[in-house]
Amino acid sequence: MLGALFFAAALTPTLIPRSYLTQGALAGGCFAIGYFAGILWRRLWHYLELPEPSARARSIANALAAAICLLIVIVFLWRAAEWQNSIRTVMKMAPVETAHPLKVCVIAGITFAVLLVLGRLFAVVVRFLAARARLVIPRKVANVLGVLVAGLLFWSIASNVLVRAAFNALDSSFRELDALQEPERPQPAAPDQTGSSASLVKWTELGRMGRRFIASGPTATEIGAVTGGLAQNPVRVYVGLGSRDTAQARARLALEELKRQHGFERKILIVITPTGTGWIDPAAMDTVEYLHHGDVASVAVQYSYLNSPLSLMFQPEYGAEAARALFSEIYGYWTRLPKDKRPKLYLHGLSLGAMNSEKSAELFETIGDPIAGALWSGPPFESRIWRSVTANRNQGSPAWLPEFRDGRVVRFMNQNGPTVPADAPWGPMRVVYLQYASDAITFFAYRDAYQAPAWMRAPRGPDVSPELRWYPIVTMLQLAVDMAVANGTPMGFGHVYAPEHYVDAWVAVTDVRDWSADALAQLKEQLAAKARKTGAGNVDDDPDRGG
Repeated sequence: MLGALFFAAALTPTLIPRSYLTQGALAGGCFAIGYFAGILWRRLWHYLELPEPSARARSIANALAAAICLLIVIVFLWRAAEWQNSIRTVMKMAPVETAHPLKVCVIAGITFAVLLVLGRLFAVVVRFLAARARLVIPRKVANVLGVLVAGLLFWSIASNVLVRAAFNALDSSFRELDALQEPERPQPAAPDQTGSSASLVKWTELGRMGRRFIASGPTATEIGAVTGGLAQNPVRVYVGLGSRDTAQARARLALEELKRQHGFERKILIVITPTGTGWIDPAAMDTVEYLHHGDVASVAVQYSYLNSPLSLMFQPEYGAEAARALFSEIYGYWTRLPKDKRPKLYLHGLSLGAMNSEKSAELFETIGDPIAGALWSGPPFESRIWRSVTANRNQGSPAWLPEFRDGRVVRFMNQNGPTVPADAPWGPMRVVYLQYASDAITFFAYRDAYQAPAWMRAPRGPDVSPELRWYPIVTMLQLAVDMAVANGTPMGFGHVYAPEHYVDAWVAVTDVRDWSADALAQLKEQLAAKARKTGAGNVDDDPDRGG
């Protein structure tokens, strides 16, 4: 009964549209959890020797429960396509005609069977260990000891054998992918570019994401064609993981390369923390370079070969260490420059990069000479500053687009811009969080297992299905699946941040004043068209999207 109810709840919508494959695996996993909860409840009832109903009463109750659950499952399967279309509609995606209920049931059955075998194997091990323990200790104590030892055994096998083997295989695979030389990105010929023959950083040591970042930026000619005026070639500095052995050494190399390219003579200097693989969102950096006519320098250091979820899981300290080392080097040099001749210093990061970028600067280090601000997009739910600000938002402001105090330091933006008026006064430092209400990477929380999240309350975000409902345990699992596919949405939804939304964010953060409203609207159209034309719309068009 519980398995069927969990299965049915898993068919309801959350933040991201699901394929029948992910829907089936999710539904099967939820069925297994409900089934396990029911078994656990029954075993606990027997163990406590509580009174049981008669065989006749139990038979009638079982038949009634089976009929009700079967009806619920049929109704929910029938409505599954409608629920998926409720998400696709707000994301402006074409509707689906069917949710493939038969395929969903088959995949769910296979998933449940695998989990059931593992569960019963665990039970066999528990009984074996408990039987041996009962030879020397009381029965109930032996049973508890059997469960604990079996749990430790399974955890040890999973973490030290399976997970470690998988990690080593993935690390080797991502390392080889990172070293891949792509012919469409030849080594820069201009001596003032990172990776050129005159550069302190070798082209072959940049890594694939570094080479992509250096080679993909707009030139002065391209910027001038859009802005209609004079422009400069932006300065982009990147140091790959293979350039030096330690984070501190890579950060020092990045500083020297930035000095070599006269990055501290630009108007704007941005310290970027990449995502797990070292990927930097072109939608973010191209935008600010156009807005400031190329008078921008940016610098980044790679800290992992793994993608963001794997890096967060296996190397959570690496990103923070690298971000901290780079900021310390850049900030230390920047503070020694004359204040009237140095650039405005900003921080930027997307996703895991946003979380690690938050950790790069310490309050007491910068309070005497503060940076100009930061733009953090798609911050993960574990981001410390984001979580604190959201929890302490002004009363009445929604969790998916908070207002924080008077908006002088921190503001939030989504597809529709900020809630704070654009002419509202800023303080000396400007921090903007760009986030979408449909981004599960931002809004997932473990407590969703036992309480409805605040972002589900009315009014909801513009890109959240009105059909979404909270279910204990199931909703948390749904959002966990949503995190895994959050890069598969159209641009402007989920975890795929659009350049037109970056325009508004960078205008606010860097205090852009020399663009008219019409010129900004035209820039948004051009950047959006370019992003979609180059296949940066979602993970299907660009497998590297999101790192």
